[in-house]
Amino acid sequence: MSFLASNMTAAEREMRRKLATLAEISRLFSDTTQMNVVLPRTLELLGEFHGLVRGYVLLLEGNDENLRMAASYCLSASAKRALYRQSEGVMGQVITSGKPVIVPQTSREPMLANSPSHLTDGQEMSFLCLPISLGRKTLGVLGADFFYQEGRDFAYTAQFLNIVAGYIAQTLRIEHAIAAERQKLSDENSHLHQELRERYDFSHIVGTSNAIRQVYEQVAQVARTNTTVLLLGESGTGKELLASALHYNSNRADKAFIKVNCAALPETLLESELFGYEKGAFTGAQARKKGRFELADGGTLFLDEIGDISPAMQIKLLRVLQERSFERVGGTETIKVNVRLLAATNKNLEQAIAEGQFREDLFYRLNVFTIFVPPLRERKPDILLLAEHFLEKYEREHGKRIRRISTPAIDMMTSYHWPGNVRELENVIERAVLVCDTNVIHGHHLPPSLQTAEISGTVTRVSLKNAIEAYERDLIQDALKTAHGNKAKAAKLLDTTERILGYKIQNFGIDLLRFKS
Repeated sequence: MSFLASNMTAAEREMRRKLATLAEISRLFSDTTQMNVVLPRTLELLGEFHGLVRGYVLLLEGNDENLRMAASYCLSASAKRALYRQSEGVMGQVITSGKPVIVPQTSREPMLANSPSHLTDGQEMSFLCLPISLGRKTLGVLGADFFYQEGRDFAYTAQFLNIVAGYIAQTLRIEHAIAAERQKLSDENSHLHQELRERYDFSHIVGTSNAIRQVYEQVAQVARTNTTVLLLGESGTGKELLASALHYNSNRADKAFIKVNCAALPETLLESELFGYEKGAFTGAQARKKGRFELADGGTLFLDEIGDISPAMQIKLLRVLQERSFERVGGTETIKVNVRLLAATNKNLEQAIAEGQFREDLFYRLNVFTIFVPPLRERKPDILLLAEHFLEKYEREHGKRIRRISTPAIDMMTSYHWPGNVRELENVIERAVLVCDTNVIHGHHLPPSLQTAEISGTVTRVSLKNAIEAYERDLIQDALKTAHGNKAKAAKLLDTTERILGYKIQNFGIDLLRFKS
Protein backbone atom coordinates (compact mmCIF):
# COMPACT_ATOMS: atom_id res chain seq x y z
CA MET A 1 0.00 0.00 0.00
CA SER A 2 2.90 2.35 0.91
CA PHE A 3 4.59 1.41 -2.41
CA LEU A 4 1.48 2.49 -4.34
CA ALA A 5 1.28 5.73 -2.36
CA SER A 6 4.93 6.53 -3.02
CA ASN A 7 4.39 6.08 -6.76
CA MET A 8 1.38 8.44 -6.85
CA THR A 9 1.83 11.76 -8.59
CA ALA A 10 1.41 15.04 -6.72
CA ALA A 11 -1.89 15.59 -8.55
CA GLU A 12 -3.13 12.18 -7.48
CA ARG A 13 -2.15 12.82 -3.87
CA GLU A 14 -3.92 16.16 -4.00
CA MET A 15 -7.02 14.48 -5.42
CA ARG A 16 -6.96 11.91 -2.60
CA ARG A 17 -6.64 14.67 0.02
CA LYS A 18 -9.57 16.55 -1.48
CA LEU A 19 -11.77 13.43 -1.55
CA ALA A 20 -10.85 12.63 2.06
CA THR A 21 -11.65 16.20 3.10
CA LEU A 22 -14.98 16.16 1.26
CA ALA A 23 -15.83 12.86 2.96
CA GLU A 24 -15.03 14.37 6.38
CA ILE A 25 -17.00 17.55 5.60
CA SER A 26 -19.94 15.43 4.41
CA ARG A 27 -19.86 13.53 7.70
CA LEU A 28 -19.77 16.80 9.66
CA PHE A 29 -22.80 18.17 7.85
CA SER A 30 -24.64 14.85 8.24
CA ASP A 31 -24.04 14.74 11.99
CA THR A 32 -25.47 18.18 12.76
CA THR A 33 -27.12 21.19 11.16
CA GLN A 34 -25.67 23.61 13.73
CA MET A 35 -23.74 26.03 11.58
CA ASN A 36 -21.72 27.38 14.51
CA VAL A 37 -20.26 23.86 14.85
CA VAL A 38 -19.71 22.68 11.27
CA LEU A 39 -18.51 25.90 9.61
CA PRO A 40 -15.44 26.54 11.82
CA ARG A 41 -14.41 22.87 11.58
CA THR A 42 -14.81 22.92 7.79
CA LEU A 43 -12.49 25.94 7.51
CA GLU A 44 -10.01 24.25 9.85
CA LEU A 45 -9.90 21.18 7.58
CA LEU A 46 -9.19 23.41 4.59
CA GLY A 47 -6.40 25.06 6.55
CA GLU A 48 -4.87 21.80 7.80
CA PHE A 49 -4.87 19.88 4.52
CA HIS A 50 -5.23 22.38 1.65
CA GLY A 51 -3.11 25.39 2.47
CA LEU A 52 -5.90 27.77 3.42
CA VAL A 53 -4.27 30.84 5.02
CA ARG A 54 -7.47 32.66 5.93
CA GLY A 55 -11.07 31.74 5.33
CA TYR A 56 -14.51 33.00 6.19
CA VAL A 57 -18.19 32.43 5.53
CA LEU A 58 -20.39 35.52 5.24
CA LEU A 59 -24.17 35.11 5.18
CA LEU A 60 -26.93 37.53 4.30
CA GLU A 61 -29.00 38.69 7.26
CA GLY A 62 -32.65 38.12 6.30
CA ASN A 63 -33.85 40.67 3.76
CA ASP A 64 -31.11 43.12 4.74
CA GLU A 65 -28.26 44.00 2.42
CA ASN A 66 -25.73 43.33 5.17
CA LEU A 67 -23.55 40.28 5.51
CA ARG A 68 -22.61 38.82 8.88
CA MET A 69 -19.55 36.78 9.73
CA ALA A 70 -20.85 33.22 10.31
CA ALA A 71 -17.40 31.57 10.68
CA SER A 72 -13.77 32.43 10.14
CA TYR A 73 -10.28 30.94 10.11
CA CYS A 74 -7.18 32.91 11.15
CA LEU A 75 -8.93 36.29 10.84
CA SER A 76 -8.13 39.19 13.16
CA ALA A 77 -10.70 40.33 15.72
CA SER A 78 -11.44 43.52 13.77
CA ALA A 79 -12.06 41.56 10.57
CA LYS A 80 -14.40 39.18 12.41
CA ARG A 81 -16.53 42.08 13.59
CA ALA A 82 -16.70 43.64 10.17
CA LEU A 83 -20.10 43.94 8.52
CA TYR A 84 -19.98 43.98 4.72
CA ARG A 85 -22.52 45.38 2.32
CA GLN A 86 -23.61 43.59 -0.84
CA SER A 87 -22.62 46.49 -3.04
CA GLU A 88 -19.03 46.62 -1.84
CA GLY A 89 -15.97 44.99 -3.41
CA VAL A 90 -15.48 41.49 -4.74
CA MET A 91 -17.98 39.98 -2.33
CA GLY A 92 -20.65 42.39 -3.54
CA GLN A 93 -19.90 41.31 -7.09
CA VAL A 94 -20.28 37.62 -6.15
CA ILE A 95 -23.54 38.25 -4.25
CA THR A 96 -24.98 40.23 -7.18
CA SER A 97 -23.92 37.90 -9.99
CA GLY A 98 -24.10 34.56 -8.14
CA LYS A 99 -20.81 33.61 -9.84
CA PRO A 100 -17.36 32.94 -8.31
CA VAL A 101 -14.53 35.47 -8.52
CA ILE A 102 -10.89 34.31 -8.68
CA VAL A 103 -8.07 36.79 -7.99
CA PRO A 104 -4.72 35.02 -8.65
CA GLN A 105 -2.68 37.97 -7.28
CA THR A 106 -4.46 40.21 -4.78
CA SER A 107 -1.85 43.00 -5.07
CA ARG A 108 -3.08 43.62 -8.63
CA GLU A 109 -6.78 43.90 -7.64
CA PRO A 110 -7.72 47.46 -6.54
CA MET A 111 -10.93 46.26 -4.84
CA LEU A 112 -8.84 44.17 -2.40
CA ALA A 113 -6.33 46.90 -1.51
CA ASN A 114 -7.74 47.37 2.02
CA SER A 115 -8.96 43.82 2.61
CA PRO A 116 -7.40 41.02 4.71
CA SER A 117 -6.58 39.29 1.40
CA HIS A 118 -3.75 41.73 0.60
CA LEU A 119 -0.07 40.91 1.18
CA THR A 120 0.67 38.73 4.25
CA ASP A 121 4.13 38.85 5.77
CA GLY A 122 5.34 40.29 2.48
CA GLN A 123 4.03 37.30 0.50
CA GLU A 124 1.71 37.60 -2.45
CA MET A 125 -1.80 36.16 -1.86
CA SER A 126 -4.45 34.55 -4.05
CA PHE A 127 -8.13 35.04 -3.24
CA LEU A 128 -11.19 32.98 -4.22
CA CYS A 129 -14.73 34.08 -3.42
CA LEU A 130 -17.55 31.64 -4.15
CA PRO A 131 -21.32 32.12 -3.86
CA ILE A 132 -23.31 30.02 -1.40
CA SER A 133 -26.47 29.59 -3.44
CA LEU A 134 -29.77 27.72 -3.49
CA GLY A 135 -31.23 27.75 -6.96
CA ARG A 136 -30.95 31.32 -8.19
CA LYS A 137 -30.83 32.81 -4.71
CA THR A 138 -27.43 33.68 -3.22
CA LEU A 139 -27.36 33.25 0.56
CA GLY A 140 -23.78 34.32 1.22
CA VAL A 141 -20.15 33.83 0.19
CA LEU A 142 -17.24 31.56 1.00
CA GLY A 143 -13.94 33.48 0.96
CA ALA A 144 -10.53 31.75 0.85
CA ASP A 145 -6.98 33.19 0.90
CA PHE A 146 -4.00 31.12 -0.24
CA PHE A 147 -0.31 31.97 -0.67
CA TYR A 148 0.28 32.72 -4.31
CA GLN A 149 1.80 29.82 -6.31
CA GLU A 150 2.68 30.28 -9.92
CA GLY A 151 0.94 27.71 -12.08
CA ARG A 152 -1.81 26.88 -9.51
CA ASP A 153 -4.89 25.41 -11.19
CA PHE A 154 -7.41 27.93 -9.81
CA ALA A 155 -10.33 26.44 -11.74
CA TYR A 156 -9.71 23.09 -10.04
CA THR A 157 -9.44 24.74 -6.59
CA ALA A 158 -12.60 26.76 -7.25
CA GLN A 159 -14.45 23.58 -8.25
CA PHE A 160 -13.38 21.93 -4.98
CA LEU A 161 -14.44 24.93 -2.88
CA ASN A 162 -17.72 25.14 -4.81
CA ILE A 163 -18.58 21.63 -3.56
CA VAL A 164 -17.89 22.82 0.00
CA ALA A 165 -20.12 25.87 -0.61
CA GLY A 166 -22.81 23.46 -1.83
CA TYR A 167 -22.70 21.56 1.47
CA ILE A 168 -23.11 24.86 3.32
CA ALA A 169 -26.05 25.88 1.12
CA GLN A 170 -27.90 22.60 1.66
CA THR A 171 -27.38 22.85 5.41
CA LEU A 172 -28.68 26.41 5.33
CA ARG A 173 -31.74 25.15 3.47
CA ILE A 174 -32.39 22.62 6.24
CA GLU A 175 -31.70 25.24 8.92
CA HIS A 176 -34.14 27.67 7.28
CA ALA A 177 -36.78 24.94 6.99
CA ILE A 178 -36.36 24.05 10.67
CA ALA A 179 -36.52 27.73 11.66
CA ALA A 180 -39.64 28.24 9.54
CA GLU A 181 -41.30 25.17 11.06
CA ARG A 182 -40.30 26.31 14.55
CA GLN A 183 -41.76 29.76 13.84
CA LYS A 184 -44.91 28.19 12.45
CA LEU A 185 -45.32 26.08 15.60
CA SER A 186 -44.66 29.14 17.76
CA ASP A 187 -47.27 31.15 15.85
CA GLU A 188 -49.77 28.29 16.08
CA ASN A 189 -49.08 27.97 19.80
CA SER A 190 -49.63 31.71 20.29
CA HIS A 191 -52.80 31.52 18.19
CA LEU A 192 -54.11 28.57 20.22
CA HIS A 193 -53.34 30.37 23.47
CA GLN A 194 -55.21 33.41 22.19
CA GLU A 195 -58.16 31.25 21.12
CA LEU A 196 -58.26 29.58 24.54
CA ARG A 197 -58.02 32.94 26.26
CA GLU A 198 -60.96 34.20 24.21
CA ARG A 199 -62.90 30.98 24.66
CA TYR A 200 -62.58 31.10 28.43
CA ASP A 201 -63.09 34.84 28.77
CA PHE A 202 -65.55 35.64 31.56
CA SER A 203 -67.95 37.15 29.04
CA HIS A 204 -68.30 33.75 27.33
CA ILE A 205 -69.52 31.98 30.47
CA VAL A 206 -73.26 31.62 29.89
CA GLY A 207 -75.67 32.77 32.58
CA THR A 208 -77.18 35.89 34.13
CA SER A 209 -78.77 34.52 37.32
CA ASN A 210 -77.77 35.96 40.68
CA ALA A 211 -76.17 32.64 41.65
CA ILE A 212 -73.81 32.57 38.67
CA ARG A 213 -73.11 36.32 38.87
CA GLN A 214 -71.66 35.77 42.32
CA VAL A 215 -69.37 33.09 40.85
CA TYR A 216 -68.22 35.55 38.12
CA GLU A 217 -67.30 38.10 40.77
CA GLN A 218 -65.28 35.57 42.77
CA VAL A 219 -63.44 34.30 39.68
CA ALA A 220 -62.61 37.88 38.66
CA GLN A 221 -61.27 38.61 42.16
CA VAL A 222 -58.86 35.66 42.30
CA ALA A 223 -57.95 34.97 38.63
CA ARG A 224 -54.84 37.19 38.43
CA THR A 225 -53.38 36.00 41.72
CA ASN A 226 -51.34 32.88 42.54
CA THR A 227 -53.81 31.84 45.24
CA THR A 228 -54.91 28.21 45.51
CA VAL A 229 -58.60 27.91 44.57
CA LEU A 230 -60.99 25.15 45.64
CA LEU A 231 -64.06 24.68 43.41
CA LEU A 232 -66.99 22.96 45.11
CA GLY A 233 -70.19 21.78 43.45
CA GLU A 234 -72.14 18.86 42.09
CA SER A 235 -71.00 16.88 39.05
CA GLY A 236 -71.76 18.61 35.77
CA THR A 237 -71.97 22.17 37.13
CA GLY A 238 -68.97 23.42 35.12
CA LYS A 239 -66.09 23.35 37.62
CA GLU A 240 -63.57 22.43 34.90
CA LEU A 241 -64.80 25.33 32.75
CA LEU A 242 -64.25 27.72 35.65
CA ALA A 243 -60.77 26.26 36.28
CA SER A 244 -59.91 26.97 32.63
CA ALA A 245 -61.28 30.52 32.99
CA LEU A 246 -59.12 31.04 36.08
CA HIS A 247 -55.98 29.93 34.23
CA TYR A 248 -56.53 31.71 30.91
CA ASN A 249 -57.40 34.98 32.67
CA SER A 250 -54.35 34.77 34.95
CA ASN A 251 -50.77 35.97 34.62
CA ARG A 252 -49.84 32.36 33.81
CA ALA A 253 -52.06 32.15 30.72
CA ASP A 254 -49.06 31.68 28.40
CA LYS A 255 -47.72 28.78 30.46
CA ALA A 256 -48.93 25.19 30.73
CA PHE A 257 -52.39 24.30 32.02
CA ILE A 258 -52.27 20.67 33.17
CA LYS A 259 -55.41 18.77 34.20
CA VAL A 260 -55.59 15.58 36.23
CA ASN A 261 -58.76 13.66 37.09
CA CYS A 262 -57.79 12.07 40.40
CA ALA A 263 -60.80 9.74 40.45
CA ALA A 264 -59.89 8.21 37.08
CA LEU A 265 -56.49 6.88 38.21
CA PRO A 266 -55.61 4.19 40.79
CA GLU A 267 -53.37 5.31 43.65
CA THR A 268 -50.13 3.77 42.33
CA LEU A 269 -50.62 5.25 38.88
CA LEU A 270 -51.73 8.62 40.29
CA GLU A 271 -48.46 9.02 42.19
CA SER A 272 -46.31 8.42 39.10
CA GLU A 273 -48.59 10.67 37.02
CA LEU A 274 -48.30 13.55 39.48
CA PHE A 275 -44.63 13.24 40.41
CA GLY A 276 -43.11 11.30 37.50
CA TYR A 277 -40.68 8.41 37.83
CA GLU A 278 -37.07 7.43 37.23
CA LYS A 279 -35.90 4.75 34.83
CA GLY A 280 -36.22 1.34 36.46
CA ALA A 281 -38.47 2.59 39.29
CA PHE A 282 -40.89 -0.25 38.51
CA THR A 283 -41.55 -2.84 35.82
CA GLY A 284 -42.15 -1.03 32.55
CA ALA A 285 -40.34 2.18 33.58
CA GLN A 286 -37.90 2.10 30.67
CA ALA A 287 -37.07 5.79 30.77
CA ARG A 288 -37.40 8.80 33.05
CA LYS A 289 -40.78 10.51 32.83
CA LYS A 290 -41.77 13.94 34.09
CA GLY A 291 -44.87 14.17 36.28
CA ARG A 292 -47.77 16.60 35.98
CA PHE A 293 -46.33 18.89 38.67
CA GLU A 294 -43.09 19.18 36.69
CA LEU A 295 -44.94 19.74 33.40
CA ALA A 296 -47.02 22.49 35.01
CA ASP A 297 -43.95 24.36 36.32
CA GLY A 298 -44.58 28.08 35.82
CA GLY A 299 -48.23 27.39 34.96
CA THR A 300 -51.34 25.91 36.56
CA LEU A 301 -52.20 22.41 37.76
CA PHE A 302 -55.89 21.48 38.07
CA LEU A 303 -56.66 18.49 40.27
CA ASP A 304 -60.25 17.44 39.58
CA GLU A 305 -62.15 15.15 41.98
CA ILE A 306 -59.51 15.71 44.66
CA GLY A 307 -61.90 14.37 47.29
CA ASP A 308 -61.39 10.85 45.89
CA ILE A 309 -57.65 10.49 46.56
CA SER A 310 -56.50 7.99 49.21
CA PRO A 311 -55.18 9.02 52.66
CA ALA A 312 -51.64 7.93 51.68
CA MET A 313 -51.76 10.11 48.58
CA GLN A 314 -53.16 12.99 50.62
CA ILE A 315 -50.00 12.97 52.78
CA LYS A 316 -47.72 13.15 49.71
CA LEU A 317 -49.79 15.91 48.16
CA LEU A 318 -49.75 17.89 51.42
CA ARG A 319 -45.94 17.83 51.46
CA VAL A 320 -45.79 19.18 47.89
CA LEU A 321 -48.18 22.00 48.75
CA GLN A 322 -46.18 22.90 51.86
CA GLU A 323 -42.66 22.73 50.40
CA ARG A 324 -43.32 23.14 46.66
CA SER A 325 -40.90 20.26 46.06
CA PHE A 326 -41.01 16.50 45.56
CA GLU A 327 -39.04 13.48 44.32
CA ARG A 328 -39.92 11.34 41.35
CA VAL A 329 -41.00 7.76 42.07
CA GLY A 330 -37.77 5.76 42.49
CA GLY A 331 -35.64 8.91 42.63
CA THR A 332 -33.76 10.88 45.29
CA GLU A 333 -33.33 14.23 43.52
CA THR A 334 -35.52 16.97 45.03
CA ILE A 335 -37.37 18.91 42.34
CA LYS A 336 -38.73 22.38 43.09
CA VAL A 337 -41.65 23.74 41.12
CA ASN A 338 -43.57 26.99 40.80
CA VAL A 339 -47.14 25.84 40.25
CA ARG A 340 -50.50 27.41 40.92
CA LEU A 341 -52.94 24.80 42.19
CA LEU A 342 -56.64 24.63 41.38
CA ALA A 343 -58.69 21.79 42.88
CA ALA A 344 -62.29 20.66 42.52
CA THR A 345 -64.58 18.12 44.12
CA ASN A 346 -68.26 17.22 44.26
CA LYS A 347 -67.85 15.82 47.78
CA ASN A 348 -68.55 17.48 51.11
CA LEU A 349 -64.97 17.68 52.39
CA GLU A 350 -65.96 18.83 55.86
CA GLN A 351 -68.12 15.74 56.23
CA ALA A 352 -65.28 13.59 54.83
CA ILE A 353 -62.98 15.09 57.51
CA ALA A 354 -65.48 14.22 60.23
CA GLU A 355 -65.64 10.66 58.90
CA GLY A 356 -61.83 10.39 58.81
CA GLN A 357 -61.69 10.11 54.99
CA PHE A 358 -59.95 13.42 54.28
CA ARG A 359 -57.07 15.09 56.11
CA GLU A 360 -57.98 18.32 57.85
CA ASP A 361 -54.52 19.88 57.26
CA LEU A 362 -54.77 19.20 53.52
CA PHE A 363 -58.26 20.70 53.46
CA TYR A 364 -56.95 23.94 54.98
CA ARG A 365 -54.13 24.02 52.43
CA LEU A 366 -56.69 23.76 49.62
CA ASN A 367 -59.39 25.91 51.19
CA VAL A 368 -57.62 29.24 50.68
CA PHE A 369 -60.21 30.68 48.29
CA THR A 370 -63.37 28.61 47.83
CA ILE A 371 -65.87 29.05 45.02
CA PHE A 372 -69.18 27.19 45.25
CA VAL A 373 -70.61 26.42 41.80
CA PRO A 374 -74.42 26.32 42.09
CA PRO A 375 -76.45 23.43 40.63
CA LEU A 376 -78.60 24.13 37.59
CA ARG A 377 -81.86 23.83 39.58
CA GLU A 378 -80.76 26.98 41.44
CA ARG A 379 -80.12 28.77 38.13
CA LYS A 380 -83.56 28.54 36.51
CA PRO A 381 -83.16 31.86 34.60
CA ASP A 382 -80.03 30.44 32.90
CA ILE A 383 -81.67 27.29 31.50
CA LEU A 384 -82.98 28.94 28.32
CA LEU A 385 -79.70 30.81 27.73
CA LEU A 386 -77.71 27.59 28.13
CA ALA A 387 -80.14 25.62 25.96
CA GLU A 388 -79.84 28.18 23.13
CA HIS A 389 -76.04 28.19 23.51
CA PHE A 390 -75.88 24.41 23.15
CA LEU A 391 -78.44 24.48 20.32
CA GLU A 392 -76.22 26.83 18.32
CA LYS A 393 -73.18 24.65 19.05
CA TYR A 394 -74.72 21.33 18.00
CA GLU A 395 -76.73 22.48 15.00
CA ARG A 396 -73.44 23.77 13.60
CA GLU A 397 -71.59 20.59 14.59
CA HIS A 398 -74.21 18.24 13.10
CA GLY A 399 -75.09 20.36 10.08
CA LYS A 400 -78.69 20.99 11.13
CA ARG A 401 -80.79 24.11 10.63
CA ILE A 402 -82.95 24.65 13.74
CA ARG A 403 -84.52 28.04 14.38
CA ARG A 404 -85.67 27.74 17.96
CA ILE A 405 -86.98 25.69 20.87
CA SER A 406 -90.75 25.58 21.26
CA THR A 407 -92.44 27.10 24.32
CA PRO A 408 -93.76 23.76 25.68
CA ALA A 409 -90.26 22.27 25.35
CA ILE A 410 -88.82 25.22 27.27
CA ASP A 411 -91.48 24.73 29.95
CA MET A 412 -90.48 21.08 30.27
CA MET A 413 -86.84 22.01 30.70
CA THR A 414 -87.48 24.73 33.28
CA SER A 415 -89.71 22.43 35.36
CA TYR A 416 -87.16 19.57 35.39
CA HIS A 417 -84.81 19.21 38.40
CA TRP A 418 -81.60 18.46 36.39
CA PRO A 419 -79.70 15.98 38.59
CA GLY A 420 -76.87 15.99 36.00
CA ASN A 421 -76.77 19.81 35.89
CA VAL A 422 -75.31 21.68 32.88
CA ARG A 423 -73.68 18.53 31.49
CA GLU A 424 -77.08 16.80 31.39
CA LEU A 425 -78.68 19.83 29.72
CA GLU A 426 -75.98 19.82 27.05
CA ASN A 427 -76.59 16.10 26.37
CA VAL A 428 -80.35 16.71 26.18
CA ILE A 429 -79.93 19.46 23.58
CA GLU A 430 -77.48 17.42 21.48
CA ARG A 431 -79.93 14.50 21.45
CA ALA A 432 -82.79 16.84 20.51
CA VAL A 433 -80.78 18.29 17.62
CA LEU A 434 -80.02 14.79 16.33
CA VAL A 435 -83.64 13.53 16.45
CA CYS A 436 -85.29 16.79 15.33
CA ASP A 437 -86.76 16.41 11.83
CA THR A 438 -88.10 19.97 11.59
CA ASN A 439 -86.57 23.38 12.21
CA VAL A 440 -88.09 23.61 15.71
CA ILE A 441 -87.32 21.49 18.77
CA HIS A 442 -90.59 20.27 20.33
CA GLY A 443 -91.28 18.52 23.60
CA HIS A 444 -91.32 15.09 21.97
CA HIS A 445 -87.71 15.64 20.85
CA LEU A 446 -86.62 15.72 24.49
CA PRO A 447 -85.65 12.50 26.27
CA PRO A 448 -88.22 10.55 28.34
CA SER A 449 -86.63 11.70 31.60
CA LEU A 450 -88.06 15.17 30.97
CA GLN A 451 -91.48 13.83 29.99
CA THR A 452 -92.18 11.04 32.48
CA ALA A 453 -93.26 11.80 36.03
CA GLU A 454 -91.89 8.51 37.38
CA ILE A 455 -88.36 9.49 36.33
CA SER A 456 -88.25 13.26 36.72
CA GLY A 457 -90.76 13.82 39.48
CA THR A 458 -91.39 17.26 38.04
CA VAL A 459 -94.42 16.88 35.76
CA THR A 460 -97.89 15.59 36.51
CA ARG A 461 -99.14 12.31 35.12
CA VAL A 462 -101.17 12.82 31.92
CA SER A 463 -103.38 10.57 29.87
CA LEU A 464 -102.65 9.62 26.27
CA LYS A 465 -105.49 11.93 25.12
CA ASN A 466 -104.07 14.91 27.04
CA ALA A 467 -100.54 14.20 25.82
CA ILE A 468 -101.72 14.15 22.18
CA GLU A 469 -103.66 17.38 22.72
CA ALA A 470 -100.60 19.04 24.24
CA TYR A 471 -98.51 17.99 21.26
CA GLU A 472 -101.20 19.25 18.85
CA ARG A 473 -101.41 22.58 20.68
CA ASP A 474 -97.63 22.86 20.45
CA LEU A 475 -97.66 22.33 16.67
CA ILE A 476 -100.48 24.86 16.15
CA GLN A 477 -98.75 27.54 18.22
CA ASP A 478 -95.50 27.04 16.28
CA ALA A 479 -97.34 27.36 12.97
CA LEU A 480 -99.12 30.53 14.14
CA LYS A 481 -95.79 32.01 15.23
CA THR A 482 -94.31 31.30 11.79
CA ALA A 483 -97.42 32.75 10.05
CA HIS A 484 -97.59 35.76 12.39
CA GLY A 485 -101.12 34.87 13.43
CA ASN A 486 -102.46 34.34 9.88
CA LYS A 487 -104.80 31.31 10.13
CA ALA A 488 -104.79 30.62 6.38
CA LYS A 489 -100.98 30.46 6.21
CA ALA A 490 -100.80 28.42 9.41
CA ALA A 491 -103.34 25.93 8.08
CA LYS A 492 -101.28 25.55 4.91
CA LEU A 493 -98.15 24.92 6.98
CA LEU A 494 -99.98 22.19 8.92
CA ASP A 495 -101.54 20.71 5.75
CA THR A 496 -105.08 21.20 7.04
CA THR A 497 -108.03 23.51 6.33
CA GLU A 498 -108.56 26.94 7.84
CA ARG A 499 -111.94 25.79 9.23
CA ILE A 500 -110.44 22.80 11.10
CA LEU A 501 -107.57 24.94 12.38
CA GLY A 502 -110.02 27.61 13.59
CA TYR A 503 -111.99 24.99 15.45
CA LYS A 504 -108.87 23.67 17.21
CA ILE A 505 -107.66 27.19 18.06
CA GLN A 506 -111.02 27.88 19.70
CA ASN A 507 -111.04 24.49 21.42
CA PHE A 508 -107.52 24.96 22.86
CA GLY A 509 -108.23 28.58 23.84
CA ILE A 510 -105.26 29.91 21.86
CA ASP A 511 -105.12 33.73 21.66
CA LEU A 512 -104.36 34.72 18.06
CA LEU A 513 -103.39 38.26 19.07
CA ARG A 514 -100.24 36.88 20.73
CA PHE A 515 -98.87 35.87 17.32
CA LYS A 516 -99.82 38.89 15.21
CA SER A 517 -97.01 41.31 14.46
